[in-house]
Amino acid sequence: MESLGFRRVLRALRVPAASLIFGIISVLTSVPLEAAEVILINYGPVQLQLKTSSLEAFALNGTIDANLRTYLKGTTPSQQAEFRRALVEKANINPLQISRFFNTETGEEILTFFGEYIKIQGGINGKLALRGAIIQASLDPQGLTLLNFLQKLPTNVEINVNDVLKLSRMINLVVQATESFSQNLAQLSAEEAAKNPLVNYASMTDLRQAGTYDVIKERWTLTDPKRQRTFYMDVYKPRRWRSGQTPVMIFSHGLASRPEDFEKQLSHLASYGYFVAAPQHPGSDFNQVKNLLDGYSNQVFNRNEFIDRPLDISFIIDELERRNPSEFNGRLNLKSVGVMGHSFGGYTALALAGATIDFDYLEDACNDDNQYFNLSLLLQCRALKLPRQEYNFRDPRVQAVLAANPVNSSLFGPKGLAKIQIPVWIGAGSYDPATPFVFEQARSFPWLTTENKYLGMMQGQAHVDFSALDAGLTTLIDSSNILLPSPNLISAYGDSTMVAFFEVYIANNEDYRPFLRASYSAYLSQDQPFKFYVITEASSEELKTELKKYRSEHGY
Repeated sequence: MESLGFRRVLRALRVPAASLIFGIISVLTSVPLEAAEVILINYGPVQLQLKTSSLEAFALNGTIDANLRTYLKGTTPSQQAEFRRALVEKANINPLQISRFFNTETGEEILTFFGEYIKIQGGINGKLALRGAIIQASLDPQGLTLLNFLQKLPTNVEINVNDVLKLSRMINLVVQATESFSQNLAQLSAEEAAKNPLVNYASMTDLRQAGTYDVIKERWTLTDPKRQRTFYMDVYKPRRWRSGQTPVMIFSHGLASRPEDFEKQLSHLASYGYFVAAPQHPGSDFNQVKNLLDGYSNQVFNRNEFIDRPLDISFIIDELERRNPSEFNGRLNLKSVGVMGHSFGGYTALALAGATIDFDYLEDACNDDNQYFNLSLLLQCRALKLPRQEYNFRDPRVQAVLAANPVNSSLFGPKGLAKIQIPVWIGAGSYDPATPFVFEQARSFPWLTTENKYLGMMQGQAHVDFSALDAGLTTLIDSSNILLPSPNLISAYGDSTMVAFFEVYIANNEDYRPFLRASYSAYLSQDQPFKFYVITEASSEELKTELKKYRSEHGY
């Protein structure tokens, strides 16, 4: 199920990206162009020609001429019908918005990537032809289809079969590596669980359920005058205070996201008596992407967010220290603050914990063709254009961090992550195509040198909650027969982890330490189709050994 599921996720995420594969764009143009007549297919010394007119005749009336017959030889009628539908199936794409996206640095990198596989005749990167064709096709009254796209290509293009086969092997290697290390983690987790003291978890507090504190939600607007940066912040606080000082946790959202997207999880922690703050990061949030699509920005995110995000969190702690005596009667414990982040927010959390950017390591990673399909590199590699200096965002008031699906491995590298000396929980998902488990979390976990470190992997977790996505993508995933865990199951695993981790390391409550063991993840996973695996420092060296072995055997 693991391999098939991840393979299906990759396939499903490529379908809306069919518009990327068949035309990766940037410049809106209305100048009439001479259409491509053939697609040249190179296989070693042999060059074949597939006529666009043959595809047109097949798509419109099912005619298979002598040219097309060569390529459809051996296919079944049902396969031919499926191919015919694919040629004329319309993709709903806003040509102006997609043009704006591919005029960004990130979009340009995607264009260049696909242009290496669909080249202009003569072997030139095909990004310019691709972008023009998809814009022309999306502006056409018929809308963007594969056939329309091919008809709008300004020149003949060529595809090298060996390059495509290499690409296919890369995809398979990612799938195989993900499956291999998921199984490896499951084994290591089981071995740790067998060594854990016996605990009757059924008789203990059920951390999957809300705590006993009613929660009040507020929205604050804050301005950091030093950076002239204004942002809003969602605050969750208990209606009544727990005895002693109140633990504080600050949450950092991911790229193109919002604090309110995580209201359920943050309310859950607040129900255990926590003061929880979730700031907006203005240069890398939902509004930033909306501004890009609306034409008010030319970047998916501002590069300075690598700096501003951790500074946002430190500024918030400063602001809470200022307000604590008058607004909270000194109840907030701001000498030991927890930070949690998702994706780009995971980078934020790790930076505050002490990890530093290793520019040399990052540059090597960004130039490494073996980093197959690590989409997070599109984000990480943008840091290379920051001024080359040491960025140390360590905030001593931050005493524990939880990073879910973090963007981290190439940015920090072994040297940068080794600087963290506080407790760290790394969360991962086996179906995550954005920050792939095998490239990001499994690889970087052994680099952490802190004694109190944990790696938790949820089977089937795919970076985001697909049930909360727009109806179009949700429908697409449903039609692809992808089996995904329910949002409730993912929440059960994540909420339990979050409460236990911060209770032990921020609230100093040792009663919750049994919940941080592999045996607890096994208890939560019993009778579930998608499991939750946890390992600690005890299994770190074994994981590191397996990674080295796999890399030497497969070259990943």
